[in-house]
Amino acid sequence: MRATINTIGQYEGQTVTLGCWLANKRSSGKIAFLQLRDGTGYIQGVVAKDEIGESDFQQAKDMGQESSLYVTGEVRADDRAPSGYELTVHDVEIIQDTQDYPITPKEHGTEFLMDHRHLWIRSSRQHAILKIRDVIIQATYRFFKENGFTKIDPPILTANSAEGTTNLFHTKYFDEDAFLSQSGQLYLEAAALAFKRVFSFGPTFRAEKSKTRRHLIEFWMIEPEMAFCDHEESLDIQEAYVVAITQAVLEEAKAELQTLGRDLAPLENIQAPFPRIRYDEAIERLQKKGFDISWGEDLGAPHETEIASQFEKPVFITHYPQAIKAFYMKPEPGNPDVALCADLIAPEGYGEIIGGSERIDDYELLAERFKEHQLSEEAYQWYLELRQYGSVPHSGFGLGLERTVAWLSGTEHVRETIPFPRLLNRLYP
Repeated sequence: MRATINTIGQYEGQTVTLGCWLANKRSSGKIAFLQLRDGTGYIQGVVAKDEIGESDFQQAKDMGQESSLYVTGEVRADDRAPSGYELTVHDVEIIQDTQDYPITPKEHGTEFLMDHRHLWIRSSRQHAILKIRDVIIQATYRFFKENGFTKIDPPILTANSAEGTTNLFHTKYFDEDAFLSQSGQLYLEAAALAFKRVFSFGPTFRAEKSKTRRHLIEFWMIEPEMAFCDHEESLDIQEAYVVAITQAVLEEAKAELQTLGRDLAPLENIQAPFPRIRYDEAIERLQKKGFDISWGEDLGAPHETEIASQFEKPVFITHYPQAIKAFYMKPEPGNPDVALCADLIAPEGYGEIIGGSERIDDYELLAERFKEHQLSEEAYQWYLELRQYGSVPHSGFGLGLERTVAWLSGTEHVRETIPFPRLLNRLYP
């Protein structure tokens, strides 16, 4: 009967057939040990010459790394095996004998591995990272469904920018200018006024010429928007969401975390509430640590890392100066120079994973912001009309999937947290 490695325990003592690839092998006299993978897990197949015959045994020994095959054998419990089981092989049917596989157990440079990303994702480490990504994605859909959110898909081609910046990819939309979306937020605000709680989950594009370990050109964002929701309630929802995906990874990706050698203690500590400090306090903390930074300046990666190091959980930095934040952020009542916003900074030096704010819900104030930021009222007329017809207090946030995968998996660079990364100098494969 056909089986998969992740369900192999159901067939202890039975004979099964696996469709798999040869990840590695070693032999000792009349016994060969095949490290097999089938996309769901790894298992060792033990091949004895006396069991399958000399010709088939020699063929099994000579197979190259990543050869594809059908393996039939008896499932046996083995406490020493990572999966708890191994396969006593009775028959090997080679589908393709692969020779000279480019990625070998020796050390390879990053550029070489990135050039062979289509093959590199087969390795145990890359496989584990991308499985953790999948767990986060599945947990995301569960969380928002359980909390009354409707999935909305904003357009990828847009006529304007959500952030009012110039870091956009330009294209032609027949005889009009268009841009690849850097955020679905504006459209989600419209949807929130129709469905109350909505979220999107899709690719975003930012033409930033950055080479840091935290940046990609194309990345995936989870963006919820909530009507009748103020800044503080939004922070509570952000906390609950981050706790939910962290717990999902701890519970559903144990094997993958083990493969990566991830220290679980910091993740097990991720419980609400998270500490919340105002931007003013963050600046004071940084100045006390010797950083040359003044009120009104934005925080960079070193600043975020320092603040995060002072806490054991993710930390919210709230109430940034309005001048360094987006035009749509609502000012703090009685303090118009400060925005009702927050960035969530992950522990262990992984930086900002969420940015969010309460949105301006007043028509006149938003129209004024358009003028201050020199935004086209014609292009944004539909967005302004949301404040004209049934405007309500509303808030939202965006979580960067790849940065979150990097943090939860303990991966240093975001290029390993997406199947095929798009970087400043990389569009292949």
